[in-house]
Order: sequence, then C-alpha cells, then structure tokens
Amino acid sequence: MSSKISVIDLFAGPGGLNEGFSSFVNGKGQSPFQTAISIEKESSAHSTLLLRAFYRQFPHGEAPSEYYDFISGRLGPRPESSLYSLAKFRKQIARAREEARCLTLGEHDDEIDAALHTSMGSNRECVVIGGPPCQAYSLVGRSRRMSDASYVAENDGRNFLYQQYLRIITKCRPVAFVMENVKGMLSAEVGGERVFHRILEDLQRPWGRSKKGGLGYRIYSLAVPSGVDAGVLDDPADYVVKMERFGIPQARHRVLLFGIREDVAPRWRPNLLLEQAAELTVRDVIGGLPKLRSGVSRTDDNRDTWRAAMSGLKANLAEVRAHAGARVVEQIRAAIDESLTVPDSRGQNFSPDSVPARIFGSMPRSLRRWYADPSGRGLLCNHESRSHMPGDLQRYLYCSAWAKVAQGNPSLHPFPKPSDYPESLIPAHSNFASGHFADRFRVQVENRFATTVTSHIAKDGHYFIHYDPAQCRSLTVREAARIQTFPDNYFFVGNRTQQYVQVGNAVPPLLAAKVAQIVATLLNVH
Repeated sequence: MSSKISVIDLFAGPGGLNEGFSSFVNGKGQSPFQTAISIEKESSAHSTLLLRAFYRQFPHGEAPSEYYDFISGRLGPRPESSLYSLAKFRKQIARAREEARCLTLGEHDDEIDAALHTSMGSNRECVVIGGPPCQAYSLVGRSRRMSDASYVAENDGRNFLYQQYLRIITKCRPVAFVMENVKGMLSAEVGGERVFHRILEDLQRPWGRSKKGGLGYRIYSLAVPSGVDAGVLDDPADYVVKMERFGIPQARHRVLLFGIREDVAPRWRPNLLLEQAAELTVRDVIGGLPKLRSGVSRTDDNRDTWRAAMSGLKANLAEVRAHAGARVVEQIRAAIDESLTVPDSRGQNFSPDSVPARIFGSMPRSLRRWYADPSGRGLLCNHESRSHMPGDLQRYLYCSAWAKVAQGNPSLHPFPKPSDYPESLIPAHSNFASGHFADRFRVQVENRFATTVTSHIAKDGHYFIHYDPAQCRSLTVREAARIQTFPDNYFFVGNRTQQYVQVGNAVPPLLAAKVAQIVATLLNVH
C-alpha cells in the first residue's frame, strides 16, 4: 500500500473533515493522507476550500507572506483575485484549483469523474469522507414539513443525496470511508421505510446486490466496540458520536459510519475507537479572545448607544429582582459598570497587524498547538461582532447575568425560561410562551461545553449568547469556529452570514484528526 492515501472529500462544506485528515501527522512525523479532491457546490464554502487548498500547498508552517497579506486584508478590495493572480505561485494555485472543485454531485458527474481520474493519478488507494446535506433528515426540518400537506418525501431529492456518495464509492472502491450525518437520520422515513436501514444496506454493497464478485464493506461504530466480524450493530444509536466526550467543546451528536472494505476489514480490532478525553469548556477555547462590544441596530452604532441600550435595563431592576432575585440584579449592575472596560471595538473580519499576546487565555498547552498558527503569528481573522436591537441587548444582558448566578446555584436553570422573564423583556413573539421555543435565548455557559453550533447561528445569534454579560453580544464567527475546533489561521471567505453558515455546517476538524488516526492505524500508516 502506498505511503500516501488519497482523500476524496464529498459535500465538503468549508472543509472540516478534510482539515482533520490533512493535518494528521503520524508517529514518524509524516502526513500519510493527501487530498485528491474536495467537492462543494456552495460558492462561498468553495472559496474557503480553495483558500485552504492553496495554504496546504506549502510545508507546515511555511505558508508565504502573501497568504497572511490576504487574511490581514492588505491585498485590497478583491483579495481573492489578487492572491490567485500572483504568477510566482502559479503551480500552487493550479494545484489548489484541481483539489477544490465547485461542482454539484449528481449534476456534474462527468466533470467530477474526469477530475477524480486526474487527481488520483497512479495512486489507486483512497479514503472517501463526507456527509450528504442533512436538511431532509434533521428533526427541525421534518417538524417544519409536518404542516406542509403538499410535501412528499419520495419526491425530495435531498433524501437520496447519499446515493451520490455511493456512486463515488462504487467508482473508486476506497479502502475505507467515513460518512457523517445528523442524528435525525436514524429515525427519518421515506415511504414508511427507515432511511437509515436502507443506507446501511446500500453502503455494505454500494454497487447493488445483483452484481457478484465485488468486495463489499463492513460498517463499524467509532464510539462503541463491536465484534471483529460485525457488519452492522444492533442498535443504530451506537453509531452516534457524542463529541463532548472526545475533546470537542460542544454537545455535538452526529452519526459517524466507518466503512472498511472487506479485504481490509480483518485488520480491524475492537479497540480502534475514538479515545475519550477530558471535557473542554467554552471558556477554555474562547476565554482568551479580546473583548468586543456589540453593534447596535436601528440607531447610531457607537459605544454610547451600546451602553445606553444595556443601561436601559436599570429602569426595570425591581421587576428583574422579583423574577430572578437580588444576585442577578447585582450581576446586571456589575456588567454595566464593567462595560466601561470593554474596548470600543467590534473586532475585524481580517486579521490586524498585531493582536493581544494572550489570545489563548488558559487553554491547555496541547490545544494551543492545534489552534495556533505554526508560523508563530498571532491571528484574529473573522472575529467581528454583529449588531443587535436594543431590546435584544437587554435580554442578552439579563440572560448572561442569570447564567453567571446559575453557575453557583444548581437550583437555577442555566439560562432563564420564558416564565422567568420580566414583562418588560418578553419579546413580541406569539409563540414565546408556548413551550416550543423555551430556549429562544440561550447563553453558552462558560464552565461547560457549548451546545451544538449549527447554521442557525447565522440568523440572529439568540441561541449563542456570549457568557460575559459585560460584552452583551452573540458569538463571533471566530468564537464559533474555535468551538468547532478550526485553527485560528483558517479563514472563512464570504459575507458574515455565509461565514456563520459554513462554520455551523462543518465537522469539527479536531474530531476528524482523531478519526484520521484510527484510519491510519487500520491501514498501517501510523
């Protein structure tokens, strides 16, 4: 087997899975995996993929100054075209474009097949990774469709996007594959049949049961041990990886299917599982980042209007005391006072020339090595606060002050429920008190892992309130990216909404690196 295993990344998003495989270094100091192709149809996510593909054309820690000029914003109003027009990097740019393809699986199959043939070259051993888009399987999406009488699951092509994944497996016959999806996949049905059971059967024989002689796949869990000869576990829930147990600072629970080709499967051992790790907290990963103030929408955006919006809550402190108690009132007063120490800064999308020395705070040393740029530069790209309405700022202040008090009081919920809101803070939403949206405003509590970072963070930030009441804002793209374990030099291209969506849809790269270690051990390239 070749010392370099080609990686084929499907439905790549901004490249979280591929980043884990690409960054994995074995015990000999070698990188056994090499990206052959990453396929993503959404243009902004593809632009992020392309930029990272360019970065990977250089040895670890030796990216050129022009890359840093890009993420510092020094290349001008259209930095991508400026970067990719540099003649000195003609070969690296061409290779990056060969690797990161803006194509749609199922629509551009001829072009994809030709690209696979070119990128694989003489190396026929490969690993396929990726996760077909999950909207058709997600519990939220299914709940919304229940009220749509015209919806027919059999006519929703998103339910069958995994078949494009199967097509590539059939074509390339990888030694192994890793398929990721949401937990809702386990219970989703089409035509009265559980989608998950059908997917498992298809993955075991991706070219169909009518064809004889082809090697099939055995499907293993990465979290639960099973017998050496296992093909499918009895309980579908055993395929769910609860990532907070494996060193990822969020309660992200996803289905991970690890397929091994039958001729390679005898090498598998029950101990080839993700190794559990100490739980990381939100503060561990974002506590060292500079404090920022929120922006203020529908009025002049400046520090005075921001503090005025927060201070408006003082008029209702008697009502707050009646609902939340004296300690929450004390936290609110302290936060308004402390807001004077928050710099008059909303941060920046591009990295500045200088950043605070302690951007990693109390982060464990091993984790710093993962996040830090190997060149030693301090980087804070995509770290820019967004704007909120004054009324929401007061709710954020109330919720984060409550969360501070709740840390030392187990009798309190981590954040207030609708019945805990003073009348003056109840938003004008007819369903707020229905119980269906009890966590419409949710604080990411500092002393425990985060809730799941999803693409919903792009909408309003209400589910992703910063734990520091004095900052009174939702998380930035960089803070969400740190919770998702993207390195600090991973720049997300596009407008801020697109950046949030990319981060929310990604697989945490640090978890992917742990999966890559398992695959490397299986293939004896560890």
